[in-house]
Amino acid sequence: MRLAFVVSHPIQYYAPLHRLLASRSKLAIKVFFTWHGGHEAVHDPGFGKRLAWDILLTDGYEHEVVPNVSSDPGTHHFWGLRNPGLPERLLAWAPDAVHVTGYAYASHLQLLRALARRKIPVLFRGDSHLLDGRHGWRWWFTRAALRRIYAWPTAFLCVGKANRAYYRACRVPESRLFPCPHSIEVDRFAQPHETLETQAQIWRRELGLDPQTRVLLFVGKFEPKKQPLELMDACASWPVGDWRLLLVGDGELGDLVRRRASANPNRFQVLPFQNQSRMPVVYRLGNIFVLPSAYQETWGLAVNEALACGRPVLVSDRVGCAADVVEQGVNGEVFRAGNWADCRAAYERLRVKPTASAAGLQASARRFDIPVTADHLMAALRQVTKACVNKG
Repeated sequence: MRLAFVVSHPIQYYAPLHRLLASRSKLAIKVFFTWHGGHEAVHDPGFGKRLAWDILLTDGYEHEVVPNVSSDPGTHHFWGLRNPGLPERLLAWAPDAVHVTGYAYASHLQLLRALARRKIPVLFRGDSHLLDGRHGWRWWFTRAALRRIYAWPTAFLCVGKANRAYYRACRVPESRLFPCPHSIEVDRFAQPHETLETQAQIWRRELGLDPQTRVLLFVGKFEPKKQPLELMDACASWPVGDWRLLLVGDGELGDLVRRRASANPNRFQVLPFQNQSRMPVVYRLGNIFVLPSAYQETWGLAVNEALACGRPVLVSDRVGCAADVVEQGVNGEVFRAGNWADCRAAYERLRVKPTASAAGLQASARRFDIPVTADHLMAALRQVTKACVNKG
């Protein structure tokens, strides 16, 4: 079986999946990158700087960077991926099926149409949802366009409950929906747990954090949708106590976040962007991980990472993974987005009534481990290619 992947660039969440699938004896894969191959730093609009991950992302599987002729290359707009040679290069590899990530780029959309015309099975992967609320003529127009586009893929890989509901709202038949959850490489964050815990405790002391201080940890881009400033405003009204909000990252709101933190150092502390190899220790700096996003948080894989590090999570109900990952009172709490009184109440529940042990939290993370996704993907691939053979 030959399975081609089409994705914009090497992504830390996808590379382990590609490696695992490439190691399977009855499957050959090749990944076609439509933006870049991760060999040098590129500008990340969210963090506002040039970045290159410090972990290997292209080892262990066959891949190719398809030339991109866009005058403004990137995934920040529709015309950022223009790869005229993509169909020819992909078809020359003679795949039995093609896994395409996202339709919101010129090349990916054109490829979906071309593959449908050639009757080549396509497994489509996206993570859109309706948690932000969509209504009015714009949504009606969008849904009408999507119904046409979504007629092309053979199957849709649903990353979670909210994503499945989105496809159903777009009138995708249930028979074309296959579970295939978002996942992380759990062991990279979970082990060696005791060593990582010791490193985090040393770092906490260097930051002047008392061992008794409960640290609420925010990790990610400082951007409006994730609401770091609103979170800081809400926490500023909480009673003074043995707690601290630690924010790790950077982005367009970085200057405002740092200015607000410096004005109230007893409550807030900020660390700069940390690269991937450091993240298993970063998550352990906190006692509780918080993701208060108000919109466009399609999943929130940082939630999975925090759980893998043995930390409970506090997330808003607009975070795509909330319904799948968070078991309230067991591994975390969910609060109503923008309702900061509800956020505080959820925090108090976590503070007063501890959740599962670190081992229990890591066990909950393993429900969304890379091998789980690989097994679901293979099940969908077998069913789709079998159906295509039967039709032929």
